[in-house]
Amino acid sequence: MKRFHLLAFFFCALATASFAQKTVGLDNWYNHETNSKTGKIYHYTWDDEAMSGFSQLGDLFKSRGAELKTIARPNSKSMKGIDVYIIVDPDTTKENPTPNYVDASDVKFLKKWVSNGGVLLLMANDGPNCEFTHFNQLAQAFGFRFNPQTLNPVVNRQWDQAAEINLPNHPLFSGVNKVYLKEVGPITLSKDAQPVLKDGDAVFIAETQFGKGYVLAIGDPWLYNEYIDHWLLPESFENLKAANNLVDLLLKKTGK
Repeated sequence: MKRFHLLAFFFCALATASFAQKTVGLDNWYNHETNSKTGKIYHYTWDDEAMSGFSQLGDLFKSRGAELKTIARPNSKSMKGIDVYIIVDPDTTKENPTPNYVDASDVKFLKKWVSNGGVLLLMANDGPNCEFTHFNQLAQAFGFRFNPQTLNPVVNRQWDQAAEINLPNHPLFSGVNKVYLKEVGPITLSKDAQPVLKDGDAVFIAETQFGKGYVLAIGDPWLYNEYIDHWLLPESFENLKAANNLVDLLLKKTGK
């Protein structure tokens, strides 16, 4: 963990952009899992420091001076002052017996929020591990459809089975040669959505400008603690560099 923090601040120091303070909200309404052992909410949350958490990604945002918030259902009150909003891996009934599904009013609110300048990151998951039907009602409003498939499977930690090395000329992959993207679901595009990362014909990451705002879609939670640095990953993977780039990209897209 000490090593991660040193690297995080090293890459932050190399960043050329400077940002006024932004506020980054992470959903805990559609993704709201309870750890059966501890009874606490966990899994892709800011304060989950285990492999399952987003604490290290949160540290990268904080190293840029951003404030972190956890968001209940998105509405005008909970989203007041939020510059970047992240939704990750909405619950299935296996993960939460009473999931909070995206509905039409959520889609209407978030379309308006993005159109007015909000930056939205949508992160799905592979086939068995994400709720697709309702989440896609939101994704499709911006030209994305997450597909319930599983690509880049990895057997017995044969890490290179999930290596992506044909990386595009895009700010997300600036200075990055190799990333790990395991068990990812592909994305079908429509409207003005454009691919960012493709593996053959499969789109793994895509983006769109929407009104004054921006939406990035990824078919996997991707940069959670387990795979953001070298907790498990071999040294050849550069997920931490990509995570720094992601943070800078999202903050820059707020346009403030």
